[in-house]
Amino acid sequence: MTVASQVKQCLASLQSLEAGFNQLQTETKDEEAHDVFRKAALKIRTVAQDVEKRVYQLEIEEPQYKN
Repeated sequence: MTVASQVKQCLASLQSLEAGFNQLQTETKDEEAHDVFRKAALKIRTVAQDVEKRVYQLEIEEPQYKN
């Protein structure tokens, strides 16, 4: 597995985590849990955005990794 494919797989995992936290946020009735899930989703989103930037850099540096 190439570095680019590992980074893309990591990004997909992060996006899945974010979606899971968002789902939990909407399903919970507990206000404190709602806030915890919302904050977790936001933190994951921040990390995912950084990884997206890295994917873009990899695709520019190594065009063969582009989809």
